[in-house]
Amino acid sequence: MDTQQISALAHAMAEVPGPPHPSGVTHVVIPHTRLFTVIGNHLAQHRGLSLVAIGLSVHIQSLPSGARIGIKVLATRFPESETRIASALRELERHGYLQRTRSRLPSGRIVTRTVSFNQPGVSPQQVPAATAPPPRAAPVPPPPGPAPVPDQPRLAPEPTPPPVLVPAPTAPKPPPPPLPRPAAPTPELHSAAAALLAGLRRDTPQLVLSSSDIEQLAPAVATWLERDTPPDTVRRTLTADLPHPLKHPAKLLKHRLTALLPPPLPGASVFTPVRRPVPLQNCDGCDRAFRATEPGHCRDCRIDLREAA
Repeated sequence: MDTQQISALAHAMAEVPGPPHPSGVTHVVIPHTRLFTVIGNHLAQHRGLSLVAIGLSVHIQSLPSGARIGIKVLATRFPESETRIASALRELERHGYLQRTRSRLPSGRIVTRTVSFNQPGVSPQQVPAATAPPPRAAPVPPPPGPAPVPDQPRLAPEPTPPPVLVPAPTAPKPPPPPLPRPAAPTPELHSAAAALLAGLRRDTPQLVLSSSDIEQLAPAVATWLERDTPPDTVRRTLTADLPHPLKHPAKLLKHRLTALLPPPLPGASVFTPVRRPVPLQNCDGCDRAFRATEPGHCRDCRIDLREAA
């Protein structure tokens, strides 16, 4: 019949006396023989540090020299966020368990040098240099040789930073040309231009203009009409080949009205304004309607008056 084997841990647990209080803690202490780190109670029971900071300091002190402990590296190892890890590192710095300094390498790269202290309040200059253990005695004592040099981790060479390309200075962008304006602006010309702009959305829904846009663009359209450009031609020029989607219709119309402005007709010394119809007048003699710029007599009454004189 096989004999039941009892592990050292189970045997130790069986011999642990009960705690004096139901809520008290009972320690099961098994000595470590390898892979352990000595931590002082001043850290483990620190009243001013958070649990995250205490645990992070224990983890850092357990790492070998040269290990990377950046915020992003630590965030990949533990479930805490980068914000909590950064806050815990600042706590350790304030209480003297950690020191971080930034320095520039000969290559120009800026790196962060981190020093971890198992005793707070000690500067790196006060830490005694480590000495190598004395050589073990052999049956025939050889002459003392040099102390063994511990293996140092081989660091990869610093990468050469790429050259910084500085763009050549460019000339400042010239301001956009101003909107054209008619040489002889009239209320009728402005009304015709505003009506043309407001009616663009009937056939082209993309060209919906606000009242302020129409007031700004109306002088340019009036210039086209003043240069004897038919309204249908102006409308086709403004609505042809529109981009999709059209984000800024007013800017597009401003560009076309300025860049595509036709020249005045050959032989015209000045821009010809839009012809206004001659108003109707009632004759002062026969009360018959006739067209004239000012009130007076019609042509027949003027002839009769000249004959009577």
